[in-house]
Amino acid sequence: MTVIETESNFEKIIRLLRWNKPAGRLILMVPGLWALVLAAIAQEQFPPLDLLLVVVTGTLATSGAGCVINDLWDRDLDSQVERTLTRPLAAQSLSITVAVVVLVIAALCGLFLATYLNWLGFWLCVAAVPVIAIYPACKRFFPVPQLVLSIAWGFAVLIPWAASTGTISTNTWLLWGATLSWTMGFDTVYALSDRPDDLRIGVKSSAIFFGDYVQLAIATFFAITAILLIAVGWQMHLGVGFYVACAIATAVWGWQYAKLTEPEIHSRTYQQIFGQNVWIGFILLAGMLSAYLLNLRIW
Repeated sequence: MTVIETESNFEKIIRLLRWNKPAGRLILMVPGLWALVLAAIAQEQFPPLDLLLVVVTGTLATSGAGCVINDLWDRDLDSQVERTLTRPLAAQSLSITVAVVVLVIAALCGLFLATYLNWLGFWLCVAAVPVIAIYPACKRFFPVPQLVLSIAWGFAVLIPWAASTGTISTNTWLLWGATLSWTMGFDTVYALSDRPDDLRIGVKSSAIFFGDYVQLAIATFFAITAILLIAVGWQMHLGVGFYVACAIATAVWGWQYAKLTEPEIHSRTYQQIFGQNVWIGFILLAGMLSAYLLNLRIW
């Protein structure tokens, strides 16, 4: 008897929501935390703790709903890909009816949390829904579906900033651009692990689109991310702690590029690089927090 066969429905639902894989939840949460801290610096005040709670719980609800939508779209494709063939819907260990019920509950939780925001934050939440919903379908016809995912990821910046300040500024868009480029980078790395299967079954991905130049494309996305983050730091006078964090992030991205250009790469390497980007996100957050503490003269 396999592990899947001995799982309870509760455990299968946790896997359906990907709550058993914190890296994917954290890497979405980080841009929202960036936005909260930088918006607080812009307003010279403490980040609202209630809004912090909304961002954290909203990330869990929204990312969970997005994962269910993805698995509903892709259940026939996932069963043909080694990395995803044990997902509950692909393995038919969980019914579509249960998945839809879970999706509705997660979506209602997200809607409830959105109503707590101001009008701009709320409508940005509404605008994010079709982008999240259409992403899985884009794998079938759009050559770079990771771009759609990256735009969806960008709402993690726009929504908290708008909810905190009531507006969207130039610095918001710079941070949004950095998040979009960062997501293109790490999700293209993630897609490399599925490239052989995606080529076989006809699924589109940035890992396929960039072909022999995929490593250079990833390095370019990470370089753009660094440039935009430094631009945010310059505009907001974030100070030396933030620039140190940017330097560390850039050095790790450079090391990752070197790993990706090695002649032979094990598929685990792609997953490891994805996980490293979670830590990079938190290192950058630490740099922003140092600027926040210094700006408020708490030290």
